[in-house]
Amino acid sequence: MKHLLLVFLIIFFIEKFNLTASNKKTNFIIFIADDISWDDFGCYGNTQVKTPVVDDLAEKGIKFNNTYLTASSCSPSRNSILTGRYPHNTGAAELHTQPPLDMISLPEALRENGYFTAHAGKWHMGDYAERGFEVISRTYEEIGNSGSDSWVQVLQERPRNKPFFLWYASLDAHRDWGENQYSGTHNPDSIVPPFYLHNGPETRKDLAQYYDEVHRFDLRIGEVIAELERQGDLDNTLIIVMSDNGRPFPHSKTRVNDRGMKTPFVIFYPGKVATKPQISNSLISVIDIAPTILEVAGTQIPESFQGVSFLPVIEDPAKEFRNFVFAEHNWHDYEAHTRMVRDKHYMYILNSRPNLSQLGPADAVSSPSYRELIELKATGKLSAAQADIFMVPRANEELFDYTKDPLQLLNVASVPEYTMPLKELRSVLQKWMEETGDNIPGYITTDWYLRVPGYIGTEAKDVRGEMPGAANNAVENKNKGPF
Repeated sequence: MKHLLLVFLIIFFIEKFNLTASNKKTNFIIFIADDISWDDFGCYGNTQVKTPVVDDLAEKGIKFNNTYLTASSCSPSRNSILTGRYPHNTGAAELHTQPPLDMISLPEALRENGYFTAHAGKWHMGDYAERGFEVISRTYEEIGNSGSDSWVQVLQERPRNKPFFLWYASLDAHRDWGENQYSGTHNPDSIVPPFYLHNGPETRKDLAQYYDEVHRFDLRIGEVIAELERQGDLDNTLIIVMSDNGRPFPHSKTRVNDRGMKTPFVIFYPGKVATKPQISNSLISVIDIAPTILEVAGTQIPESFQGVSFLPVIEDPAKEFRNFVFAEHNWHDYEAHTRMVRDKHYMYILNSRPNLSQLGPADAVSSPSYRELIELKATGKLSAAQADIFMVPRANEELFDYTKDPLQLLNVASVPEYTMPLKELRSVLQKWMEETGDNIPGYITTDWYLRVPGYIGTEAKDVRGEMPGAANNAVENKNKGPF
């Protein structure tokens, strides 16, 4: 009888004071790659790249097929994710700019609610984010040329009496490719480049070296997961694997199509998500990540966040979520102002600089893959898809039908049968721009480099124009826009 009474007392105190493991606050880790496209993991159909760790996470978690970035440019994209706001609403819509110091970030909101927060890897976000992180590991001595050397150490040295949020920002697979322990993992002779690149020896080598760094990113994630398992915290940790923008090749990075704006997005949450393959085809914007994490953490979502929690989709991946996702491309080495909206069936692009080519960023323009396209162009042998980056003038409006053209190759904006979806998405994008305070400045930042290989500076180098949204005080705008 005494033993039974003792058992009942133990159960009572466990329930009374929430001492069960299931009542522990959820931990969070975001692994964010640098310049990796959505289809450069095996789980997304790429049979050439070796990504066993992420593929396994997708098998045991949720693979999202339609998650979109807000910018295909490093710092605007990362700032947007951490603030839950569109780039023009952060005041940092262009590369190498930063939000105002008083802007609230996801790690800051978590830190104020008892979370241990740490950053390890590529920084690229500005001073405002420093308030959010108790530990910042970003020197080369700490992070190495992969950006990931300190990931396991930070996890080991964290305080064990707090839940944690870790922002693990890899430098893989940003150019230039350096020699590492995984160099040579992918054989150039076995690589088949995508249709919009040239199937030449330099491009194959370029892709092989890129895949080597994707592979390193993948295996470093595996090291962290092994440490989580050793510590007994894997089942209580929500893990996100994603990228900040498309691969650093022509046709991808800085473009607003799927090759630039769609991100791989895998959520692994073994304590809550069934350990069997699940797929979500719902439209998700990366500004939805911050409010989702805060809802899971039981923390109030700041009014400044324009995103919406997609926790219902995590709980049931078959659920529909957004009707629209939006993205923007502003200055990144070269002058640009492009806007995009996508719904379930169509993608609409508004290009306010149709007089300019869309070659990609300077690192892509200086790549071996670009040089082989230039050589092909000189012989008049470019395919229509390959020639797209050189097209001048470009169409002011583009419309792509996902049901017939999932690769966005055929612009149907001028086809009469598409008049209605063209008008509808044009109206939706205009409403989004108006409601969120976006605009087309009279003078925006122009080219800092000549549009040729070699990073050759222009007379306008280091001169900034007017930031998109500045005239409308978009940094104070809290409107979410069409959903």
